[in-house]
Amino acid sequence: MKAEIITIGDELLIGQTIDTNSAWMGSELSKLGFDINRKISIHDDRNDILEALKETSGRAGLVLVTGGLGPTSDDITKQTICEFFKSRLIISNEVLSMIEKMMKRRGMPMNENNRRQAEVPDKCRVLFNAAGTAPGMWFEKDNTIFIFMPGIPYEMQYIMTEYVVPELKKRFDSQIIIHKNIMTYGKPEARLAELLNGFEADLPSDIKLAYLPSFGIIKLRFTATGSDQLLLKEKIKEQVNKLYEIIPELIYGEDEKQFEMVIGELLKDRKQTICTVESCTGGKIAQLITSIPGSSVYYKGSIIAYDNQVKRGLLDVPESMLNIYGAVSEQVVKCMAKGGRKILNTDYSVATSGIAGPDGGTESKPVGTVWIAVDSDKEHRPKNIFSETTGI
Repeated sequence: MKAEIITIGDELLIGQTIDTNSAWMGSELSKLGFDINRKISIHDDRNDILEALKETSGRAGLVLVTGGLGPTSDDITKQTICEFFKSRLIISNEVLSMIEKMMKRRGMPMNENNRRQAEVPDKCRVLFNAAGTAPGMWFEKDNTIFIFMPGIPYEMQYIMTEYVVPELKKRFDSQIIIHKNIMTYGKPEARLAELLNGFEADLPSDIKLAYLPSFGIIKLRFTATGSDQLLLKEKIKEQVNKLYEIIPELIYGEDEKQFEMVIGELLKDRKQTICTVESCTGGKIAQLITSIPGSSVYYKGSIIAYDNQVKRGLLDVPESMLNIYGAVSEQVVKCMAKGGRKILNTDYSVATSGIAGPDGGTESKPVGTVWIAVDSDKEHRPKNIFSETTGI
């Protein structure tokens, strides 16, 4: 069955609030086997809301709508809903009682705005919201189910989990959709697609492959659609195994596994430690590593050597080396990595130095030039990276 998602709020359109609701709802609907056909964000405007509801009515079997259900005068969604469904607002005594109890627990007095949130259209099924004050509303029209929920994420998720998902499971025997992600690094999207051209052509008709690039990482997403869950899982497993045979050196993890998580697991397994020495990245690598719970087992610390005085005075980078080669060079970044590993006494040290811009670039070292070095007992491994989209 096709589903559509509508989010209401000017703050979404002007970038003041990031729309996380659509991503969460889309993920939940996909697990239920719904085909999410469209997601749109619209103004807190009567005409825009009516137009969106008219467009989706009859086109999709399910429409989820969030936002615009607050107690203030700029929240006009309920009035517009009544107009669309030829309904009228009435006070729900049960919702009012829930709001009064919630306000009492919080030690806050009731006011007219709070009472207004107990108003619901008389033709809807009320979805009670124990996580907040705005109830959800369920309508059915022209073979389409419309579900309206608050825009506050945890309130929407409560209503979805408590009411919407269980009801949809009971009412619909939808097709099964299974996703499997393979995380790759080391080839740009166009080159990776070229390598997998034959593999993709041989995929079964019920399995699709999508390329999802972000910051040098290409996520390969398999999507299997059908009615037999076990069979679909076996088919995806078979294709994943083939992929490991074709590009084993490019795959670093599965599902949503992050680089920093994989690195941490390898270091823990080997009982080894790491530190970072950062110039142009300014501590970003350290932040990524320490974002993983338990990273203190293998991560010792970081030295932010942004200024050349730190490179010279703390890391023992020779003045002559900085003068001859410059701070952004193979020679300096190797020396930084070696100095950091000596100070912090680790098995590995990762050092970075680069020209992030917008100023400071030259013809021989343009903006975006980055040197990265890894130091260990075995060897130094410097690498030169240059890209206008390096993100470093």
